[in-house]
Amino acid sequence: MFSLLQRIGKALMTPIAVLPVAALFLRFGFGDIFDGPTAMILKSAGDAVFANLDLLFGIGIAYGLSKNQDGAAALSGALGVLIAKAVYTAIDSNVNMGVFIGIIIGVTAGLLYNRFWDIKLPEYLGFFGGKRFVPIITALSAILIGTLAGYFWHYAQSGIDAFSNAIIGLQEWGTFIYGTLNRLLIPIGLHHILNSVFWFQLGDYEYIKAGQAIVAHGDLHRFFAGDQSAGVYMSGFYIVMMFGLPAMALALYFNTAKSNRKKAGAILAGVAFTSFLTGITEPIEFLFLFEAPLLFVIHALLTGLALAVAQMLDIHAGFGFSAGLIDYLINYKLATNPLLLLPLGLVFGVAYFTLSYYLIRYLKLDLFAETIEPDTVKGDDRTNAFIKALGGADNIVHTDACITRLRMSVKENQHLDDTVFTKLGAKGVIRPDKHSIQIVLGAEAEKIAQKIKEIIGS
Repeated sequence: MFSLLQRIGKALMTPIAVLPVAALFLRFGFGDIFDGPTAMILKSAGDAVFANLDLLFGIGIAYGLSKNQDGAAALSGALGVLIAKAVYTAIDSNVNMGVFIGIIIGVTAGLLYNRFWDIKLPEYLGFFGGKRFVPIITALSAILIGTLAGYFWHYAQSGIDAFSNAIIGLQEWGTFIYGTLNRLLIPIGLHHILNSVFWFQLGDYEYIKAGQAIVAHGDLHRFFAGDQSAGVYMSGFYIVMMFGLPAMALALYFNTAKSNRKKAGAILAGVAFTSFLTGITEPIEFLFLFEAPLLFVIHALLTGLALAVAQMLDIHAGFGFSAGLIDYLINYKLATNPLLLLPLGLVFGVAYFTLSYYLIRYLKLDLFAETIEPDTVKGDDRTNAFIKALGGADNIVHTDACITRLRMSVKENQHLDDTVFTKLGAKGVIRPDKHSIQIVLGAEAEKIAQKIKEIIGS
């Protein structure tokens, strides 16, 4: 189950990856950059994506979960969502599952693909065998899911509403809990599941477009739809990603032996600037996660505190991709009190630096004490080195990647050496179970995964 949840968390990145461009369309269609027909066209393009998030999640998750990312799985996910929605609305027109129906159908279609993609039927039904069978069995499953949803989803919806009201009722405490859990779940890759609830489901906002009422669900869509109360579950991340983590990188630098500071400075400057500019934080977080887990817990608590303080100061600043400088500048005019993020970020930067600096000294931690230098091999030579480090092609069962991690299924991982991955540029290595290994590489993870597939023919 844990492995499945991890795969679902990874699969969520497929539909989420299309949201930045949709958010940009909504942003540019807001009326302050473009006006007239241009603004209307851009806003309509963005609305089209957010209005069909359930369909995108069904397609993306099914595609991401399928063992070889096959189009038949994606088609099955789309078909399943359309059928399930039609069934449950026919039973009860008040039922609205939002992205949950996309997640449920996506998981169902992906698992059904993996089970039936090579099924052999009797010769007279042979045309419907193999991959063609997957949409058929998914459609039948969707009818069942839609029927159950039509009669019973209101019970689940009551629970979701109770959870939402409880979190909202906790105000800053609820935001603190979310922000802390968001970071704590990163090592096991389940933070995307948490984000899916808060960013795409929590809270509703109704607005009028072309004379029709449209309902935006979730903190992210509501923010770009113009809801000035949205952004609560995003604003504080700017404080952490633009100021907190770069300050922690500085603390790590000053706690590095002078003989290794040149190497450390090059690595830390790169990951700190990545966090500041784009909001991608895993490369820096995995530098210290396993060496100093207490430092990571403090980082998680400070993240929760940053979100709570941002809410307390009535700061509402959303993002389409992540909370880096790029999103800050693009969405500045949509935000409420965005200037407060800068002095607040400096305060948290000092807190991050001070706590990190003295905790690292107390733990006597020197991440760069080893003399290991990353290999300079590139291209196919480097890919072959990864394959060898993973135990060879015979040990590799499945190759995949998300934004920053190479996610491998292997026959067994006990004999694999982390230091070899470090030489190849890994920021961290995770072993969820004895048949899985995740290698944190940064933005190049997906490219390396594709090259591995090309070389070993998987």
